[in-house]
Parts: sequence; C-alpha cells; structure tokens
Amino acid sequence: MKRYSNTQCTAVKNANKGEILKVLNPYNQEVVGEIEKTTKEQMSEILDIAYTTFNSKSKKLKTYKRIEILQKVISYMKKDFDDILTLTIKEGAKPYGDSKVEVNRAIDSLQSCIDTLRTSHGEEIPMGISPSSENRLALRVDEPIGVVLALSAFNHPVNLIAHQIGPAIAMGCPVIVKPSSETPLSCFNMVEMFHKAGLPKEFAQAVIPQDRDTLNMLTTSEKISFLSFIGSAKVGWMLRSNVANGVRCALEHGGVAPVIVTKSAKNMLDDAVSSIAKGGFYHAGQVCVSSQRIFVHKDIFDEFSKKMVDVATKLNVCDSLDEKCEVGPLINENEVKRVDEWIQDALKNGGKLACGGKALGNNLYAPTVLLNPSQEAIISQKEIFGPVVVLYPYESESEAVALANSLDVSFQASVFASDISTAMYVFKNINAAACMVNDHSAFRVDWMPFAGHKHSGLSTGGIKYTMEEMSAKKLLVIKDINL
Repeated sequence: MKRYSNTQCTAVKNANKGEILKVLNPYNQEVVGEIEKTTKEQMSEILDIAYTTFNSKSKKLKTYKRIEILQKVISYMKKDFDDILTLTIKEGAKPYGDSKVEVNRAIDSLQSCIDTLRTSHGEEIPMGISPSSENRLALRVDEPIGVVLALSAFNHPVNLIAHQIGPAIAMGCPVIVKPSSETPLSCFNMVEMFHKAGLPKEFAQAVIPQDRDTLNMLTTSEKISFLSFIGSAKVGWMLRSNVANGVRCALEHGGVAPVIVTKSAKNMLDDAVSSIAKGGFYHAGQVCVSSQRIFVHKDIFDEFSKKMVDVATKLNVCDSLDEKCEVGPLINENEVKRVDEWIQDALKNGGKLACGGKALGNNLYAPTVLLNPSQEAIISQKEIFGPVVVLYPYESESEAVALANSLDVSFQASVFASDISTAMYVFKNINAAACMVNDHSAFRVDWMPFAGHKHSGLSTGGIKYTMEEMSAKKLLVIKDINL
C-alpha cells in the first residue's frame, strides 16, 4: 500500500503535516492507499508556486518539450498498464473490462493532446479591405490562459484526470488538480508519471484539501485563471458564482439522459435493448450521461420491457476485479441507501418494479427496471447515478420529446428508429447537446465535443475543445508601407 504526499507533487518544504485520507475499495472496504491532506499553509504556497511559474519567462515550456513529456507519459502508461488498471479498479470499482477501456482511453486522450498541438494554429485576420486597414497584417495567436484549477469526479479516475491535466500541460498552463476523495490515487499516480517524464513539479500539483476552507482558498483565488469542474450541478454553479473576476469556467454536470424508442424500432428491439442496457447499467449507472429515462412507444412497450428485464436479470453483478463482472459496486454505502430510497419513492408514485430493487451487499445493487412512475417521482426528475433504468410508455413522438425536454438539464440523448424521418424529428426537437441515433446516450469518444447545456454545464469538453478553452487569444497587428 502506497502513501502519496502533496510534498511529492510540490516544492513545499517543512510544512505542517496534514491529516491522512485512507482510500477504500468500495467492494470490500480494503485500504487501497493513503493520501496526506493539504493544509492551509501548504495550499497558500502551492498557489504561489503555480502563479509564479506561469509568470516566469524562464520556466515556460517550449511546445516540443511539452510533446516530449506527453509522449513519455504515454510510454509509462503502456508499460505500467496492468498496475494502473488494478489501481483504478480497486479505488473506483468500475468493472474490469470497462476499466481496461478507460485506461486505453486515457492513453488516447494524451495522444490527442499531442495531435492537437501538432495541428493547432492561429489565423490571419483580413486587412486591406478598407482604407483604414491598409498596409497592415493581423494575426491571432493562442497563448496559455494561466493557472488551471481542475476539480474532478470519482467515476472515471484515470481518463477524467487525463482530460484535465493533459490539455493544461499541452497548452503550457500550470495545473493544480483536486481529484475526488473517493478515487484520488489514480490522479496522484498520473501526476507522478508527468514528473518522472520531465515535467517540472511546479507545473502539476495534486492536492486533497484538509477541509472546506482550504478548498475555498483554491476556488476563490485570484491566481487562478481557469476552473475545470466535473461533478454535481449544485456544487458547480456555486463554485462559478464564487470565482474571482475574469476566471473562465468549464462545468460538466449530469443529464438525466432521455432515450426515445420509436414504434419504427420494433424490428431492432434486441439491438436497442442491448445498447440501452449497456448505457444504463455501465459502471452501475454512475455516468453523467447514463441512459436513465427510456420513453418507449406504447405499441412495443410490453415487449421492450420484457426484453429489458431479461437482460438486466442476467447481468453479472460482483467484485469489479472479476474479469466477468458487468455491474460492480456503487462508490459507497450512502449511495446504496440513496438509490434504494429513490426507488421506493418511485414505487410510491405509481411505479412498478419489474426487476431488481434491492441491495446485494458489498455496496452492490441489483440492476433495476422500473415501469412508468409519475413525472413527480424523484427518479423522473433527477439523475439517479445508480444501476436503474426507468421505462415510460408514450403515444406520439411529440409527447415523448416534450417529456424528454421537461427537465432543466440538457446533455446527451438518443433515439432508436428505423426510419430517418422520425430520427431527424427527434434530433431537431430534443433539448440535448448531442443526440445519438440507434445508440445509447452514454456513447463518447475523447476527440468529440462533450458538453452540457442549461443546468448540465458550461463550455465544451473534449481534448481539442478543452485546449481551446485553456488558451488566451492575442492579436498581432503590423503596420508597414510594404504590406
């Protein structure tokens, strides 16, 4: 068992020792590792180090050097793949197969940072198109925005960190990263790999604040130029309201994702059920775009429901280290209790339990299918973040779209249809930042834009788009008689 210390990630010396965070395996409560929490005194110095680093011309990293560092980290991740995989499974409890995909995605995410650096460029602004702009050349270039503060979530402890640290380093921004206290080990491990690859320690510092006041020192500091937050809407919007003037924010929240299964999907129900089950039960539903609200045409509702129950009851629910695991534990006992309370609320509000609806021990919860609770039920309005899908019958696509659009969130959605006209109707009318056709709502690759609208977030994620957000635009205008 390894203990990580913030002094490994910063130049802080002779600081008061903080409290120790013990990181537990959600399945068996085994201590996986320990983190030394960051004190107020340390946090103040950490901020100073990052800010001074950004403003020091001698410490700026050339683009080719940043590429070399990213390449080395990729090579370390490939070499230590099995150790990284085991660590992320033990602390985050995502099933073995899905965790393997995540680690590979994190590697691809860092490669995308390199690819974006190699193809990024500014632009020429037209001049000479009016008498007042004669004899001028104007170029817009991108520069690093400043110190990046990244606050991350527990559900993808390797790839989310890659999406926050990678673009910051690629752009030349010093980054302070606070991972979830549930899954911090993968983050600290990745930061160590960056240091090993030659990144000066002051460019990437990982912290677990000892208390809320210490965290507030970070989030309200005028030394921060960019806040990247992944987590709940309540916390995200609160953080945005408290940042210093001029701080740019990227917020990624949840979506209570809707899926519309049209009557024309009758000839593809098996594929639709299989896809939606993956989107709903993947990582025990602990995904911000997990397929949760499934609106199914009334003519195929019974058949669809039976097929979904058949799939859900056959899923392998067990320890995530088991290579055959399909649904692992929820992140902690409190989440198990909350999920069960929401299901009981749905049953009190007219819902019918088709399968599941019970805790299985070791923070496991049976994959659950609920039928048609009222729209007033908690589970009809909020993100469950558990292994639960809710099926609702509808009569017309306009009704289904209205129900899908009825909440204050808007992230990813999907529609299943065998005719293009119906699919395009849903795409054009549904409130979503992305709409998948004949695929579940949780589909994502790391080079595509990924964003929430309304209460679901602010700004656009995805490697290329994050790097653009972390850049400051500067205009150069040259006047010369020969131009």
